Amino acid sequence: MSERRDRRRVRRRRMGILRHVLRVALFALACAVFFLWSNHSLQVTKWETAFPELPDNFDGCRIAVLSDFHGALFGKDNRLLFREVARQKPDYIFLLGDLEDSFRGPVANYPERLADKFSNIAPVYYVTGNHEWAIGNVPELKERLTAHGVRVLTNEYVSLWREGDTLLVAGVDDPNGYADQKSPEALATELHAEYGDPFWILLAHRNNLFPTKYCYLGANLVISGHGHGGLVRLPFTDGLISTDRTWFPSWTAGFYEKNASRLFVTRGLGNSGNTFRLFNRPEIAILTLRKA
Repeated sequence: MSERRDRRRVRRRRMGILRHVLRVALFALACAVFFLWSNHSLQVTKWETAFPELPDNFDGCRIAVLSDFHGALFGKDNRLLFREVARQKPDYIFLLGDLEDSFRGPVANYPERLADKFSNIAPVYYVTGNHEWAIGNVPELKERLTAHGVRVLTNEYVSLWREGDTLLVAGVDDPNGYADQKSPEALATELHAEYGDPFWILLAHRNNLFPTKYCYLGANLVISGHGHGGLVRLPFTDGLISTDRTWFPSWTAGFYEKNASRLFVTRGLGNSGNTFRLFNRPEIAILTLRKA
């Protein structure tokens, strides 16, 4: 009888251990699935912003804002990414740099595939990020993108036309670029000298330069990436840790204002090096301009 009781105790103990191991394994599996979902499932976010000075015929203009790819893939050859962007029917597509990752190195024909597919959806405008300059050969990259239908903005501005109305889009190279490149201040001075006080949008990769530099240029709207949404996004924070490894960064996602200039930051699509995202899925940002 005593031996039987002992055997029952051993069996119960083993079953308890097995149940505990199973719970741990299920929890680990759930965490792994959530981690993969957080880093590889696309999220479309829709934003609107209104300006009294917006030209009338740009009311309702839809812009797909994409940044910080870092060589990411969503489906075979980015099929899911292209399909979702096309489904949103943007009037323009803005690419804000870091197409590839300097830690992992360039991928053959990756920029060309992006350029080909996106330029078949809508006119595409592009500015460099810091990783393009870290990889090197930026002039060649710009030529490749241009050959595949992308309008590269190298410290310059262009006019967009809609039914007789004009809106200017300017783009600056990342500060990692050449030491003698035209400064954002010089670009803004040229723009205002030619057009007076137009409605204009500035494409600039680095979100963190808005409060100290870009907000003083006179642009109505600055659009940036670089911040990756703060990598890990927790409730009531603007991100837990920055791409520069500082705690609780700001200016990392959505809208901000300073000095009568407005900033929009996309959380981006990919990850750099060994970084990862939590509560911060890869973002296709669809920005609609409204006439207030």
